[in-house]
Amino acid sequence: MDHDNLAYRIAFSSLRSLTPQLAEAILSRTGSEKDFFSLSESRLSAIMGFRNRLFSSAIRDEALQQAHTETSFVRDNSISCLYFRDDTYPQRLLQCEDAPLMLYGLGDCDLNNSHIISIVGTRHATAYGNDFVEQLVSDLAATLPEKPVIISGLAYGIDIAAHRAALKHGLPTVAVLAHGLNTIYPSAHRAAAVEMIRNNGMLLTDYKSTTVIHKGNFLARNRIVAGLSDALIVAESAAKGGALVTARLAAGYNRDVFALPGRTSDKYSTGCNHLIADHIAGLITSANDLTTQMRWPTTTPSDIQAQLFEVLTEEEQAIVDIMTDRGEVTIQDLTCRIDIPISRLMAMLIDLEFRSVILNIPGGRYRLK
Repeated sequence: MDHDNLAYRIAFSSLRSLTPQLAEAILSRTGSEKDFFSLSESRLSAIMGFRNRLFSSAIRDEALQQAHTETSFVRDNSISCLYFRDDTYPQRLLQCEDAPLMLYGLGDCDLNNSHIISIVGTRHATAYGNDFVEQLVSDLAATLPEKPVIISGLAYGIDIAAHRAALKHGLPTVAVLAHGLNTIYPSAHRAAAVEMIRNNGMLLTDYKSTTVIHKGNFLARNRIVAGLSDALIVAESAAKGGALVTARLAAGYNRDVFALPGRTSDKYSTGCNHLIADHIAGLITSANDLTTQMRWPTTTPSDIQAQLFEVLTEEEQAIVDIMTDRGEVTIQDLTCRIDIPISRLMAMLIDLEFRSVILNIPGGRYRLK
């Protein structure tokens, strides 16, 4: 598309309060984005049958001027423009009445993939939440015949854990940003963002490069995280937080919502437990819970955990059996049940953790991975 036509699209999509439905109605009457900007204010009002501040010549002229600057930025940085009338625009998102008219993407990812999963949660993720995300993504990569796309927001905590797990297990992952593609926030995740682009993922936003970062943008972008997906998973959340907002948006879009339950005493499980109790989210503890509920066909992966157990010593097997029976245990719990010197027991626990058989969690406790 040439510079001018792209500029008209960018300008049109930047007009505030335009939904896909209203935008389609305007274009069907005016003929094109170019015609919308070329008509006089009075003529435009006559054609539409009503007056609107968006028809103001001043507003349209300013939008078009800014759009020419953005078009140059887009072209200079190989950014994809996904317009709501294009086949490449994510069709799931288009079902949402407040979907943006234009998305800007850096990278090459199919946003109409057969399976798209959004994973969100607290910025203060615990070992419990991080381990769940890692295992979930690993199992999805192993059991789904077609690689799913993992969506999140590049934030600290659960978001970056989801992106990194996807990269580790060869899945494309998309970060929905709350700012333009002229920057990366937080900057600490720049390396992960670059790796995502290089591995069939994408950085995605509905904000132009000139947009100033504002905290309100982060809540607004959550509608995209929710709308892009077939299913949204909340891994951990306190009683209040952006992840809960995203979950409610997803439920409003008729997406399947799932939440990882936790102990009632755990601060960052409170929000998830409430979502389940309020019947907003279904309970999820594994990839099988998700694929069963979504009725997605799966393949049978090789049982890596079983292979590990086959090479365990008798003492190691005893440790695993106790954790299987009791869940989380301390070193004191183990010494009371196994006649092994504590120095040797600690060495065995370190070795089992290194081999990914067990997980060391906060509070000096251990459990099976």
